[in-house]
Amino acid sequence: MHITVIGASSGVGLLTVQQALAKGHYVTTLSRTTGTLPNHPRLTKAIGSATSAADLGRVLAGAEAVLVTVGTTKKNATPLFTDTARALLEATASAPLTAPVLVLTGFGAGASAAFLGWFMRLVIQLFLKQEYIDKTRLEEMLTHSSLQWEIVRPGILTNDPQTGTYRVLPNLTSGMKVGKIARADVADFLLRQAEHPTFLHQYPALTN
Repeated sequence: MHITVIGASSGVGLLTVQQALAKGHYVTTLSRTTGTLPNHPRLTKAIGSATSAADLGRVLAGAEAVLVTVGTTKKNATPLFTDTARALLEATASAPLTAPVLVLTGFGAGASAAFLGWFMRLVIQLFLKQEYIDKTRLEEMLTHSSLQWEIVRPGILTNDPQTGTYRVLPNLTSGMKVGKIARADVADFLLRQAEHPTFLHQYPALTN
């Protein structure tokens, strides 16, 4: 199948590209740089910004699944997630998209904030407050759209090897525990959902 990955140059996005190619899929990527991406006959690389509707429009046509894996390591960064959502809605307003759109945010965004453990609640409050406010706004914008969205909320991301034994928690429940999960496992989940979307219009959380 043809999969488009937005934000593909590092982290979960890059791992998803690698796994998708290994499984025989055709992949189109959009990222600010392409140096980390492999050269592959089934990979089409586009340089651009996830916050540009014009750039998004160039890579959405023909996609059978769209994976949005943007992220930032900059403190006090611009509202990347909100701007990405706005650009995606603008790009699909003139060219409607029927493919599933899988969007990576994080456990602690939206309604899941009320279900955080004390440690992650403190971490987000002290270091990631604005990022999670921005992720929440992205969720709200996309879930009120006509897109075939799925919001994926992993726990604390690690660089551990892929395990394939992670848990998927589709519902917010009292006492639920969402801890660490390998980026490679998140990539595996995104790819499996691209192939067979079983959580459309839902907010699955991922954890070991």
